[in-house]
Amino acid sequence: MSRRSDFQKILAHEQPERLIIDLGGCPQSTMDGNSMYTLLEYLGYGKTPPDQIERLRYGKTRRLDERLLTHFDIDVRSVGEIYMPADSTYEIVSPDVYIDEWGCRRTFSGMYWEQNSWPLKGATIEDLEKFRWPNPDSIDMSLVERDAAEAKRLFEQTDYVVCAEHPIYGVFELGCWMCGFDDFLLRVGIDTDFVKCFFDHIWEYQKRVIEIYYGALGKYIHYTTSGDDFATQAGLFMSVDMFDDLVKPYLKKRIAYTKQFTDAAFLHHSCGSVFDLVPSLIDAGVDILNPIQPKAANMNPAGLKSAYGERIVFHGGLDTQEVLPFGTRESVEQAVRDTIGALNINGGYIFAAAHNIQEDVPPQNLAYMYEAARREGI
Repeated sequence: MSRRSDFQKILAHEQPERLIIDLGGCPQSTMDGNSMYTLLEYLGYGKTPPDQIERLRYGKTRRLDERLLTHFDIDVRSVGEIYMPADSTYEIVSPDVYIDEWGCRRTFSGMYWEQNSWPLKGATIEDLEKFRWPNPDSIDMSLVERDAAEAKRLFEQTDYVVCAEHPIYGVFELGCWMCGFDDFLLRVGIDTDFVKCFFDHIWEYQKRVIEIYYGALGKYIHYTTSGDDFATQAGLFMSVDMFDDLVKPYLKKRIAYTKQFTDAAFLHHSCGSVFDLVPSLIDAGVDILNPIQPKAANMNPAGLKSAYGERIVFHGGLDTQEVLPFGTRESVEQAVRDTIGALNINGGYIFAAAHNIQEDVPPQNLAYMYEAARREGI
């Protein structure tokens, strides 16, 4: 049985011969900071010189070293990115400061690009009409063609499952970034005309990027992604009814439009406690839910599988808050067994950590995790 046949079985909620394992196959299963370089050194591939360590701008996903993926027999390979339109507010202020294509100022803090300006805070609908939105037709098409060529190579010359990373941000997260969380969440409650007008502008950008991106890559991929956090660790940012009224219609048409250009399954990422939102996400067209954050309220893998396991595929689930950074070999391996045991029932599960690997995770714990996953997933 091939990796791709097993992937299709998983999507069909049939037990695969071998569990599909992901590391770096999508933007929410990769490695942040120096964690990849630390793991490479631990595995004996040598120390990476400081001048060869990439500093990626916000929204860019690190492509993991192929030696790692081969070492752990990872089943997924990723292509694509969020592109930077030339015609936008993007500006490099200094090596540690830039303004992104949405007008948000970001400053490098040593590991992350922290946001410290909100261009639409306090804005009116009239301000939305005057704002300089990024122009999707100014995306460098040579980058799209490059990614399409790589997707084609992976699709035709390998047996890996190919994931196209999302080329656009989510509507809700952009609202929180551009207006500020306090401002935008207040508007969600009392100024829905502004929220819907804002989402309309974002949708026009999304729609054109979908045409450009999936028109080029769509026939060479097996699944694609989106990311938009709808919850904190304790609960949702808004009620299910508010989500269904404001956010879901835009996610639903984004997914439907994407699927006009590709047969790929659609993964959506939301951190936090989204248990009550899962039926809405399924109705919106989400096929795969990531990251299954087990320490968040009501996100116990066994409970999720029992409630929704016949209707949606789960991706992730191995705790990154306590087990991976602080666990022993025994506790990491036990967590792998527990997670796979709960979620890998009649298919419907792709193994990965419950978010990107951070620098506080000892490299040996990553080795224990992926070695155990391969043993348990056969």
